[in-house]
Amino acid sequence: MTGVPQPAPDANGTGPRIVGIVQARMGSSRLPGKVLRPLAGRSVLGRVVRAARDSGVLADLVVATSTDAVDDAVAVECARLDVACHRGPVDDVLDRFVGALAAHPGDAVMRFTADCPLLDPEIITLVASVYRAVPGLDYASTSIARTLPRGLDVEIIRADTLRTLGRLATDHHRVHVTSYAYTHPELFRVLGVTLTPDRSALRLTLDTEQDWALVNAIIDHFGDVSVPLAKLTDWLDGQPRLIALNADVRQKQLEES
Repeated sequence: MTGVPQPAPDANGTGPRIVGIVQARMGSSRLPGKVLRPLAGRSVLGRVVRAARDSGVLADLVVATSTDAVDDAVAVECARLDVACHRGPVDDVLDRFVGALAAHPGDAVMRFTADCPLLDPEIITLVASVYRAVPGLDYASTSIARTLPRGLDVEIIRADTLRTLGRLATDHHRVHVTSYAYTHPELFRVLGVTLTPDRSALRLTLDTEQDWALVNAIIDHFGDVSVPLAKLTDWLDGQPRLIALNADVRQKQLEES
């Protein structure tokens, strides 16, 4: 349309322009301040930002945090990491994403959460490739039929679909951002991406002190690098004591914020 700025291509110059949005805030009922905890000299948020950038598929990257004063620290870390920061409502995370997209336009959004310090750039690249290869997709994710460890999932949503969710979604769907799409497959074209072997029993996210103990042990072994999933899980297969550290942690249900 005349007079309307059109998004530039993606980072590789072809295909949809993909914007990465990382949700991050200091508040956490089970592990406050987790997103800025240090791991081998780099913050948890810094590791997520690095993995997203290293994927090579993003035309832009922005951290979406809240306007709460406690999240001033997140904004400061974003400046240190040289990554854009958008601030919005504390509890309406979907509104934060829609606002971040308005400030950083794109054709699709890859959603990341700042409690996944073991994110694998290769999986991000794979999901972006799948999205590009299937015309007309509204949403694709590795968590619809989960085979990955929790903490390594990747999802992508068409920008227009995200804006539609901003108008339709209520209650817990506004906290989980994309959940209205994948729980309403009659309204949206949704695709699950699976990788074998099934490693879904592993928990590699960061939500409790038990999780922190496991993540710390992993980083102590591998150092300040992004570890490919196969290499990480091959090593963990020989570390049953470490896997047991957070094996009993209950994941919150979708309806829980």
